[in-house]
Amino acid sequence: MAAAFIAAGLLCAQQKHPITNRNIADVMGFGGAPWLERAEREAEEAPEKALDAIGIEPGMTIADVGCGTGYFTRRMAKRTGPGGKVYGVDIQPRMIESLRRNMQQEGIGNVEAVLSKAGDPMLPRGAIDLILMVDVYHEFATPQAMLAKMREALKPTGRMVLLEYRKEDPNVPIRFEHKMTVEEAKAEIEAEGFRLEKVISTLPRQHILVFTPAKRRLQ
Repeated sequence: MAAAFIAAGLLCAQQKHPITNRNIADVMGFGGAPWLERAEREAEEAPEKALDAIGIEPGMTIADVGCGTGYFTRRMAKRTGPGGKVYGVDIQPRMIESLRRNMQQEGIGNVEAVLSKAGDPMLPRGAIDLILMVDVYHEFATPQAMLAKMREALKPTGRMVLLEYRKEDPNVPIRFEHKMTVEEAKAEIEAEGFRLEKVISTLPRQHILVFTPAKRRLQ
């Protein structure tokens, strides 16, 4: 099943990150959307446990970058409540259409769908408390440009959080280029003006990597 979603639509040519020489993974196309909503995901990724660990409070403004069908978007929208807002960001128009449809069906009104660009998440400057990327960063064709724009979008107290499948663990049944080590993420992201503040290792298969702008540290 893990291998199947990779074959469901590959949308970019292979290239390498200039700092780590990591192979940038192909983007999962809309054909893989059912994999995002699979029932097994609850056991494999423990999404509610992940959001508990990240810490989402009522009234927060959040961006789910690479939101796909809205699997995490809907959960965060419920947690941040009517006084908060979640931007569901994706580069694929059909994913955005699916996100809007899913939010409407569930009666969720505090989500704004954003069709992004390859080097720009199209988020408002200085407005975001939390940017979440779930198994997404490793697919960015232009990661340095995206990180620069996301840093601009964060509030001074904002956080950027990655969930990435653990490349260090050969038992995680995901293709190698769709996993990352802590060292890879740290090297690439700290070079763009962030600081790795925390690594949370409580999930079955993924790292939770918490970054903040380099000028400050979490308390």
